[in-house]
Amino acid sequence: MAKGYWVSVYPAISDPERLTAYGKLAGPAVQAGGGRTLSLLPSRGGRVVAHEAGIPQRVVLVEFDSFEQAVAAYESEAYQKALVALPDGYERDFRIIEGID
Repeated sequence: MAKGYWVSVYPAISDPERLTAYGKLAGPAVQAGGGRTLSLLPSRGGRVVAHEAGIPQRVVLVEFDSFEQAVAAYESEAYQKALVALPDGYERDFRIIEGID
């Protein structure tokens, strides 16, 4: 079965403190849904090299055992509560993608 992934890129973060509040809710919701955070850059000291139209801002990659599990975690009540904590005016490119077996 192909894995599922959440891919988030934040081109602009206007209120980092409110984004932290979102993270405190989102982290447990992701774990409860079976997700494993593979990348949380550059906030955890990792490096980003952006090419072409890439943006060297916050990048989050979360892995799930299946695409369906990734979708269900996003739709969960716990994660929907986390979304409410995202600050006004934030920019985020968020996708749920299916991996290749």
